[in-house]
Amino acid sequence: MAFIILPFLLAAQTQEVVAQKGDGIYRLLTRHGYSVSETMDDFIKLNENALGKNNSLIAGKKYKLPETEKTTPATTEKAPPAKGKGKVVRYEIFGEEFANVEITSSELKGAVYYLMSGHGGPDPGAVGKYNGHQICEDEYAYDVTLRLARNLISEGATVYVITRDPKDGIRDDMYLKADKDEVCYPNLKIPLNPTRRLRQRTDAVNKLHAKHRGSFQRMIAIHVDSRPVRENIDIFFYHDKRSKTGKKAGNILRETIEAKYREHQPNRGYTGTVSDRNLYVVRNTYPTALFIELGNMNHQRDVKRLVLPENRQAVANWLNAGLIKDFKTNK
Repeated sequence: MAFIILPFLLAAQTQEVVAQKGDGIYRLLTRHGYSVSETMDDFIKLNENALGKNNSLIAGKKYKLPETEKTTPATTEKAPPAKGKGKVVRYEIFGEEFANVEITSSELKGAVYYLMSGHGGPDPGAVGKYNGHQICEDEYAYDVTLRLARNLISEGATVYVITRDPKDGIRDDMYLKADKDEVCYPNLKIPLNPTRRLRQRTDAVNKLHAKHRGSFQRMIAIHVDSRPVRENIDIFFYHDKRSKTGKKAGNILRETIEAKYREHQPNRGYTGTVSDRNLYVVRNTYPTALFIELGNMNHQRDVKRLVLPENRQAVANWLNAGLIKDFKTNK
């Protein structure tokens, strides 16, 4: 289902707002009508001295909103939308609050992405604990995957979400309720047997790959690793050892994330790596494939990268930026 929104005029706005209890950057920006993907970095830079640890917001404190052009209703319906702007496509998979996706650019026009979040269905993947709450890999990897999918679509890409949940759209909660109702594209029950599950997802991607033969295509698998409790790790990437393009794409994403950390947390450092690994979905899917690990489910600092919704959005934004560069470089 697709529809065109009413025309918009652009008006420059700047203002200060007070953070409410439970607010993160993502929630505050969306509540005031800002595109998170376009203004998150500007907001952090503008308010760097007023933010808490890990760019958290402090309830009751004033924050400056980026001075940017926000959409406000036009005074006349005769004015057409700006060229390449204004088209809104509805995707129910993102949930009611995020279902309407505005196509804001054609940066990724012609690119096709297959996004495969890890585990799901009968298998929750790695399970950790944070503040007494159970944290399941499949739920958090899926939320980041949906956010990335929405970003890619807004840039003009064609996106297939391979692991799908009919009820859970993008969620701004810290603690995501675990369930077992995920399916494999288009609507296949996920088997318990790991090999059958991986083969099912690989087959789904490869059938779609044939449909888009000749297009720029990428398969992106998103997981959360499980390592010893003391091992703090950064986002890292695997590619197939035979794929020079996969290695190049992984390095582009790694460099993008490193640059973002240098900008926003200059003293933090970044140790993410790019390497080859003999993983089933990476080895057997036809498109160039990247397997992304978001952190260690057993390390509290890594889990914080997942439980804060603004952190999940930031990860999606940064991966999106890297994939745009990959497309421009390798198409």
